[in-house]
Amino acid sequence: MTIKARVRGVGGYVPEKILSNDDLAAIMDTSDAWIVSRSGIRQRHQADAELNVSDLAVRAAKKALEHAGMSIAEIDLIVVATSTPDHTFPATAAYVQHKLGSTHGAAFDIQVACSGFVYGLSVVSAMIESGQAKGALLIGAELMTRLLDWEDRSTAVLFGDGAGALVLCADDVAPDAPQVINSYIRSDGQFAKLLYTTGGAGSTGTAGTIYMEGREVYRHAVTNIAEAICTLLDTSGFEIDDIDWFVPHQANKRIIDGVARKIGLPPEKTVLTVADHANTSAASIPLALDMAVRDGRIKPGDMVMTEAMGGGLSWGANLIRWS
Repeated sequence: MTIKARVRGVGGYVPEKILSNDDLAAIMDTSDAWIVSRSGIRQRHQADAELNVSDLAVRAAKKALEHAGMSIAEIDLIVVATSTPDHTFPATAAYVQHKLGSTHGAAFDIQVACSGFVYGLSVVSAMIESGQAKGALLIGAELMTRLLDWEDRSTAVLFGDGAGALVLCADDVAPDAPQVINSYIRSDGQFAKLLYTTGGAGSTGTAGTIYMEGREVYRHAVTNIAEAICTLLDTSGFEIDDIDWFVPHQANKRIIDGVARKIGLPPEKTVLTVADHANTSAASIPLALDMAVRDGRIKPGDMVMTEAMGGGLSWGANLIRWS
């Protein structure tokens, strides 16, 4: 038996306000048909101005704790993956810790753009395996609509707001028991200028807006994500056919379809939420997991593969046997 991280609960939250493609077409040169054909997105959620990203994170975390049947007292690690923190410092996770009523354990952020949740799961599971944590909240939370240039239709139509969370616990498990099996994370900074924000606290003193070279990002995404998935499966002793559910970062349906084709995964095994949520960056995978668990698709014992690519460029994948 070996100590591994085991998923105990999942939760998600999206703001009530919905921006449809037709809403965007009223303020910029675009159309529903143009957006759907290039991304698969039909709508996105937008948070009210008074909400901070920690507020979204807390709402998702409470749902995950409820689903797990656990209290915040049983959590000794809170990690928030976000590119839209409440403040430059302290970590948004500190605000989440306080709002959840916790005064013990550790809380910190991970900033790897859209790859944040994949990196976060790698870090959290490693901390649990090493004995540094027994119960953890991993949260992906984003207010991406606040980083948009609403005159740039190439990026403004792609992003939305939301949060998703997992509760993970240390468990003494057999090799074939539910657990986070393994992770694979990579980055290559020479491609940082393909996807970035135009500002920063240490450069412009502003948050900036999103800039992306879409065609190049697509090319790197399909290649790098496919390589990450195949490498992770190979090093973990599994094959494509062993995957029950593919839960990718919900950036663009064309990227998701391209990766699935490249690795030979049937489309019916893919969980898609991009049409309703758009790209919620680090929140997209846990939001998709929450939906697929609650509607009964992902069941105990299922093999789940997640993947993401984001700014950095950064990318990676996680392999989970679901609880």
